[in-house]
Amino acid sequence: MSFLLAVVGRPNVGKSTLFNRLVGKKLALVDDRPGVTRDRREGDARLGDLSFRIMDTAGLEEADAASLEGRMRAQTEAAIADADAILFMIDARVGLTPTDRAFAALVRRSGKPVILVANKSEGRGGEAGALEAFGLGLGDPVPLSAEHGEGLSDLYDAICAALPEQTRPAEEEDEDEEAPQDEADDKPKRPIKVAVLGRPNAGKSTLINRLLGEDRLLTGPEAGITRDSISVEVSYAGVRLEVFDTAGLRKRARIEDKLEKLSAADALRAMKFAEVVVLLIDATHPFEEQDLRIADLVAREGRALVIGYNKSDLIARGGLATRLREEADRLLPQVKGLPIVPVSGLMGHGLDKLVEAVAKTHKVWNKRIATNPLNRFLQQVTDTHPPPAVSGRRVKLRYITQPKARPPSFVLFCSRPDALPESYVRYLVNGLRENFDLPGVPIRITLREKDNPYAE
Repeated sequence: MSFLLAVVGRPNVGKSTLFNRLVGKKLALVDDRPGVTRDRREGDARLGDLSFRIMDTAGLEEADAASLEGRMRAQTEAAIADADAILFMIDARVGLTPTDRAFAALVRRSGKPVILVANKSEGRGGEAGALEAFGLGLGDPVPLSAEHGEGLSDLYDAICAALPEQTRPAEEEDEDEEAPQDEADDKPKRPIKVAVLGRPNAGKSTLINRLLGEDRLLTGPEAGITRDSISVEVSYAGVRLEVFDTAGLRKRARIEDKLEKLSAADALRAMKFAEVVVLLIDATHPFEEQDLRIADLVAREGRALVIGYNKSDLIARGGLATRLREEADRLLPQVKGLPIVPVSGLMGHGLDKLVEAVAKTHKVWNKRIATNPLNRFLQQVTDTHPPPAVSGRRVKLRYITQPKARPPSFVLFCSRPDALPESYVRYLVNGLRENFDLPGVPIRITLREKDNPYAE
């Protein structure tokens, strides 16, 4: 039986390091400074024969509820409420602090099973702090080192003792092995992976919270709140999505802080794993240079693109759709015809149209075209506009096929690939986009020369 563990404690005790250790991947950002983690992050963890969900949380701090630290604490308290058991972590090298004692009382009041973890216990430096942890009254501390992987066997025993029902080995049932074939066929399709990118303070987290219908992600008026790329499952209007909230992307020249570099790299990694990217543009400052850079990066990476025109409730709507379409087609010809959806994450306007555009663009991104229609198209475009003659010899276009989708990719066999001008390749791309209805996705054409059987 699966269960959920929440890792809580004050800042910089090693919660994200333990999370990464149990998940087996470097998902959470880790740095020496305190307060790196802000949002709740969930992952599938394994420890021995135990499989469970684990939640990394922000460091607990005493702060006003309206401040950023106060909102981070509210997220951690929500994680405590959702968890089946709590891993309360302290720094064994520092020892107990008044903050540890205050939040130990908070964890105790939750009524959930608590496992006390004394992290950084490697060597003699952590022995005193591990012994001091008995003073919290949360049971025997588990000394471990999340950085070096020491003490995980003791953590396994502590989890089994805290959750005996959930960690009991499941009895094998023959009925599960012989599941009816039609039930296996009725499994729902996996969700569409969607990364939400944009400049800082474009409203990405607010939009995702509105899609979810709850305050799952940390939001506020401050720019650059999101640091980790957090994935959440969303089902909206019958469409299942796995949405990645990402950190705002600024110009590379302006990024000096190491932590912001890590956040930007995490956002770009989320984009590479996504299928559809929603580029969220602030309607009060539309189509700035950085927006165009992000769109070009998405196109070069081969991902489907949808533009969300956020905060559209703050501007006049007269002729907005026409204006946006003209600007997008002029500034982003490499993804001509991409969907542009005016939305308001704060008010909840336009979310159904945005999800519909994501589903439609995902279908186009997966589209495959038969070879016969492709070659009829090639014959038509070459009759209308033949390829130019280079050095007195005309390039012959012989055959076109689509070997793969995601994004739609084509192979064109011709007599002299290196001599075909880039302008003519763009002409073919635009023709493919128009004839086969491929808006908003990058199209790739690879030129190849057929082997000459008489070459030898």
